[in-house]
Amino acid sequence: MELIRQQAFNAAEQGWLSESFQYGFVINALFASLLIGPLLGGLGTLVIAKRLAFFSEAVGHAAMTGIAIGILLGEPPENPIISLFVFAMCFALLLHYVRHKTQVPYDTLVGVFLAVALAGGAALLMYVARKINVHLLENVLFGSILTVTDHDIYLLLLSSVIIVGLFIPTFNRMLLTCISPDLAKVRKYRTEVYDYLFVIMVTLITIAAVKIVGAVLVGALLLIPGATARMISHDMGSFVRRAAVISTISCVVGTYVPMELGWSIPSGAAIIMVCSLGFIGATVYRMLFKAI
Repeated sequence: MELIRQQAFNAAEQGWLSESFQYGFVINALFASLLIGPLLGGLGTLVIAKRLAFFSEAVGHAAMTGIAIGILLGEPPENPIISLFVFAMCFALLLHYVRHKTQVPYDTLVGVFLAVALAGGAALLMYVARKINVHLLENVLFGSILTVTDHDIYLLLLSSVIIVGLFIPTFNRMLLTCISPDLAKVRKYRTEVYDYLFVIMVTLITIAAVKIVGAVLVGALLLIPGATARMISHDMGSFVRRAAVISTISCVVGTYVPMELGWSIPSGAAIIMVCSLGFIGATVYRMLFKAI
């Protein structure tokens, strides 16, 4: 990271880049955006194919509870990664386990878990707010990409390697289990295994993205780029590629523009606003295209 920051600093000094690139936190923020964007966009296509938009929301809200538990257990308030990872992963795996062991409709089950996560997270965060700077809670809820450290980037890189290593070789099989579980079973695919792989990947990217997008909004960044790409794509390959591109552009623009203009907007909110503009544009395009 130090080499990247030095190269950007030299380019800014020579006038090739904006003066803001002379600051290390700007480089960290944009590098994190370039890492997180393709992952959220790519996984978002599976979230849409599986119709699990509320699942990603539930995991995001579980992250709030994990962060609060970590602070109560004495982890650093700005980065309680151990409790965040353990609680969010256990929450997601338990939700999926209960799904396979009960007859409760999945959307109902996710709604119950989402409500529990939201209530537990809100209660614990309000309790720990007495002990820490309240601005740290704002970062947890809505993201603060400008506070991303080298440690956060290394964690994001590790998560990226794991997710890409799972995503690329299993994507077609996971997609088939979404579209036609019966056909997947005929081909002797272990559908439960691919379901759990999907849960693990979504949970990993949610944990990695919390500091950037915020626990409240990370589910939206998994959903909106994919929903936008779906309206302007005619095959699965272009769907995944366009979702990744839209998500990456949203992350970079939502991070850089408010920072360059001096707007005091949480990074997560700015990123989602850019995503939403893309979705509105795609909707208008589809309406006009169908009308012709």
